[in-house]
Amino acid sequence: MRSRERVLQSLESVYREAFTSARERGDQTEMSRLDLEYQRDQLQLEVLMDIRALLSSPDGATEERGASLLEKAQALRNLTKLR
Repeated sequence: MRSRERVLQSLESVYREAFTSARERGDQTEMSRLDLEYQRDQLQLEVLMDIRALLSSPDGATEERGASLLEKAQALRNLTKLR
């Protein structure tokens, strides 16, 4: 599994390359769009990685840690319910 830092570095690398290209062309609209998309994608990835951390078990023994995968899924469901 990729580390949180590696995933975020990959995202930054992709956007940095596109942003640099837009800056070299002088395309302010594209630069603004890329900046907004980068922030949105970064937030989405952070949430997904938090969910991954919630559901994963480093040693694969979820029962020994006190919460089964089903219990974790229920906790996640409760967390994401619209209020």
